[in-house]
Amino acid sequence: MSTRPTFAEFVERREAGLRHALMAELGYEVGRDAAAQALLYGLENWERVSNMENPAGYLFRMGQRWGRRQRRRSFVFGQPASSHDPWFEPGLESALRSLPVKQRMAVVLRHGLDLSYPEIASMTNQSETAVRKSVQRALARLREALEVEDE
Repeated sequence: MSTRPTFAEFVERREAGLRHALMAELGYEVGRDAAAQALLYGLENWERVSNMENPAGYLFRMGQRWGRRQRRRSFVFGQPASSHDPWFEPGLESALRSLPVKQRMAVVLRHGLDLSYPEIASMTNQSETAVRKSVQRALARLREALEVEDE
């Protein structure tokens, strides 16, 4: 009996995190396309990929490589919220954009998508300690950029 998930089960559990991690690093459009390319590769090579120790991490790296080869340089998170939206901080996108890539990915995945530290570490192939440090540093830089006092 195999305990490997089917590709459909893998996608159900990991697609959103993979897509959002790539969007946090590469921007909305390129990140979304990179996730689609990585999942397509995963589908075509599922027999081999599913036997890997960390299939999500492997596909994340595949998406990173694809996205970095793209010549698009603009970083866009997506459609900005209306300036009349009371929950929208107008400086957030620019503050996030100013963060180093690892910090931006870590804070978006942890606080934007509520992924656990172990999930983020597994996906990005980092230690849990490194992810925690990236989140702490990102939050400190965001607080400073947005002029928000520490809790």
